[in-house]
Amino acid sequence: MNIAQHPDLLDRLASAHALGTLRGGARRRFETLARQRPTVRAAALLWQERVAGLTELQAPATPSPHVWTRVHNLVQADLAQRRQNRHSTAAPHTTEPVFNGGWWRSLALWRSLSVGGAVALTLGVSTGLGVYEMMNAQVNNLTARLQQAPRIEYVAVLQDGKTGPALLVTLDVQKQQLKLQRVGGYQEAADRSLQLWALPPGGAPRSLGVLGRDKLERLVTAPEAVSTVPTLAVSLEPKGGVPSEGGPTGPVLFTGEVIRNML
Repeated sequence: MNIAQHPDLLDRLASAHALGTLRGGARRRFETLARQRPTVRAAALLWQERVAGLTELQAPATPSPHVWTRVHNLVQADLAQRRQNRHSTAAPHTTEPVFNGGWWRSLALWRSLSVGGAVALTLGVSTGLGVYEMMNAQVNNLTARLQQAPRIEYVAVLQDGKTGPALLVTLDVQKQQLKLQRVGGYQEAADRSLQLWALPPGGAPRSLGVLGRDKLERLVTAPEAVSTVPTLAVSLEPKGGVPSEGGPTGPVLFTGEVIRNML
C-alpha cells in the first residue's frame, strides 16, 4: 500500500515515529519509506520539528529528593537479595522474572533516565496510573496541543541526492511566512551565503530570500511565490546574496519538490 496516498494514515505513522511509539518492524519500514519517498520524508521531518518545538517550551522540572532515595533503596534491596541467593546452596536455580528486580532496577539504568522521565514515573506510581495509561495521557496531551498549532500548507525537503536532507522548508499561508530548518550538517564559508530560489516551470528563477547562518530561519513571502512552483533550490552565493533578476550565480547545492501538505 502506498501510504502517501492515505494522508490520515501517514499523519498517524509520522506522529508515532516522532513520539517514539512506533517501534520494531513498523518503525524500520517507515524509515525505509522515508528514505525513498519525499512525501513520507517530509511528513516525518515535519512531525519531528513539531515535537522538538514542544519540548523546547517545556519548563524544566527537578524531581523530589525522595525519588532518588527510593531508587537507592530498590537497588540496595536487589543487591541484598542477590547476595542472599549466592550464599544459599539449598535454593534451586531459577530465572529471575523481568519485573521482579533484574535489569529494570539496575543503578546504571535509573541514572540514565532523564529528569523528566523520573518525574513522570514518580507521578505514575503515586497516582496509581499504569505505564500505558501514562503514555496515552502524554500522547493525547501532545496531540491536543499540536491540533491548536497553525497548519502548514506546503512542504519541501531540499537535498543534494548524496548526503540526504539538508533543509526543511515549510510555508504557513496564514502568516505568509517561510520557515527554513537546517537538518543536515552543511555550513557555508564565512564569505558565502545560501540563497533560496523558486523555480517556476518555463520561467526564470525567483529569489525568495537569503539565509543567515542560524539553524532556523524565517522569511516573509507571498504564498503564491511557493504554491505555484514545483521546485525550490538553494544556491551558494557571495555573502549577502545576489539580485533576483540575474538568477543564481553560484552552484546550486540543494533542490526539492514542493509538496502540498494534506495532513
